[in-house]
Amino acid sequence: MKILVVGGGGREHALAWKLAQSPRVEAILAAPGSAALESLAECHPDVAAADLDAVVKLAREQAADLVVVGPEDPLAAGLADRLRAEGIATFGPSAAAAQLEGSKAFAKDFMERHGIPTAQHRAFDDVDAALAYVAERGGRCVVKADGLAAGKGVAMCETPADAESALREIMQDRRFGEAGSRVVIEDWLEGEEASYYAISDGKNFVTLAAAQDHKRLLDGDEGENTGGMGTYSPAPVVDPQVEAKILERVVRPTIQGMAAEGHPFVGVLFVGLMVDAAGDPQVIEFNVRFGDPETQSLMVRMDGDLADLLDSAARGRLDPDLELGWGDAAVCVVLASGGYPRSYSTGYGIRGLAQAESAEGVVVFHAGTRRGADGGFETAGGRVLGVTARGESVEVARDRAYAAVEAIDFEGAHHRTDIAYRALARA
Repeated sequence: MKILVVGGGGREHALAWKLAQSPRVEAILAAPGSAALESLAECHPDVAAADLDAVVKLAREQAADLVVVGPEDPLAAGLADRLRAEGIATFGPSAAAAQLEGSKAFAKDFMERHGIPTAQHRAFDDVDAALAYVAERGGRCVVKADGLAAGKGVAMCETPADAESALREIMQDRRFGEAGSRVVIEDWLEGEEASYYAISDGKNFVTLAAAQDHKRLLDGDEGENTGGMGTYSPAPVVDPQVEAKILERVVRPTIQGMAAEGHPFVGVLFVGLMVDAAGDPQVIEFNVRFGDPETQSLMVRMDGDLADLLDSAARGRLDPDLELGWGDAAVCVVLASGGYPRSYSTGYGIRGLAQAESAEGVVVFHAGTRRGADGGFETAGGRVLGVTARGESVEVARDRAYAAVEAIDFEGAHHRTDIAYRALARA
């Protein structure tokens, strides 16, 4: 089987790394790929993930047996529809189904229609009306850009003044571009966050292990929201009782609801959840692709054949009773550029990669790197590396990941020092 992976970040590095372990996979292509992916895939740096025509042409010319779409933007733009029209098996939802991530307002309305638990909310496309609403309601709230913002278009607002600042930044200053032309203002949910995944062929689904992301920039869940500063799996907050509720109240009605509305969901449904003190889950958001950096932890922990799983889903042949093997635990720590998630500089040489990857159980996934003039890697993004480790417990995996982090250095490097703290507090 020849697989084309669309994208070139840390998520795609982790997917290609896992796909390459399948005995069915003869070759992996990546568009655009990255310098780090060259050891796993034939990269096509001239084919941007957002260039739908070029991706379809590449898949056709290379006779790809399966296309796995990593980022959300091409999915929302209809890449999966285009590929399927060419008769190419594709893992990723249609543009209609991708609205679950592409529009927060669409997702909220969908959840209301199907009785899926989520925070109370209101949507606004007028900044003055939004400002009046937050001033009137008072207290804490969450302000979200309605459109795609690379996981960063969310502001956790402790006060109405915080909400006003966020609204002006999103709707007037357009920090996230057109994604901020409309906003959703939600109630602040209390509890513990979790990430849950289901692979679906449009009718049946198979679940993956739960994970927990650390969205805030600083230790103790302080600072701005980011695309994710680290993850771990399993997440103890998702015990068997909580998982049963997630399946019955969220995953099953979502898959069934999308099919009933004429938009069967084919791909990975990523549910961001808040689990309250009673163990009841509420949906924070839907994503329609693998999360980043959750994927890094999940792929290192997963023992099953990813290629078989994604191919069967793409072809409508998913076995709902399929059992996937999982190792005990995995932890991913993100190394970010100084200044992320705001402005940051790039082009700094990265030292210590070989030493870090020589440690037991460690894999370093590249999210934002490129080749430097000396042939080594240098920084090329906000989130630079996902230092990931597997172990017989979350604590062992955490210790291995942080030992590897200490071996790596580049100018301005920043990371959280408390990834997996909630799991360890339960131990």
